[in-house]
Amino acid sequence: MNPQLRRFALDFGPLLLFLIAYELFGLYAATATVMAAATVALGIGYWIDREIRPVPLATAVLLTIFGGLTLYLQNEIFIKIKPTIIYTLLGMLLVGGEIFNRSVAKYVLGMAVSLDDAGWRGITWRFGGFFFGMAILNELIWRNFSTNVWAPYHTLGAIALTFLFGLCQAPFLLKHQIESEPPHAD
Repeated sequence: MNPQLRRFALDFGPLLLFLIAYELFGLYAATATVMAAATVALGIGYWIDREIRPVPLATAVLLTIFGGLTLYLQNEIFIKIKPTIIYTLLGMLLVGGEIFNRSVAKYVLGMAVSLDDAGWRGITWRFGGFFFGMAILNELIWRNFSTNVWAPYHTLGAIALTFLFGLCQAPFLLKHQIESEPPHAD
């Protein structure tokens, strides 16, 4: 399987399973399903790559905490605020790293893309702002709409918005991409 497709499936598969379980069995069953799926995805990722990536690990830990609180207290607020917390932490990590001259984006994406310094700064600020915006949007949706609106947004809507935002960054990335040097002929 293509490594990018595999990573996409491991990162977003648990969310899709959440939506399916929600539609079939309700929020509490969906919460238990996504908790198990995130843990399995983390294990598969480790088994294949022999490393645990920080974002899926943090997501699984927060999901276990907030999902566990949701199930134990039978209160859906905990699972609904989890995305807000994750998006806020991602935004803070990116922006905070940039403020302290530590490019978190370069650390995470440096193997996939080569950018000049202005490109790394720009993409960091853009994604930092995007994650803060996603945190606000999650808060607006869960506080003002029913769970029947929030659940599909949290899965399909958030994935679509993330994909579209990433796609919109392509011209910026191309502008700041560093071309690799061609091999020298002997």
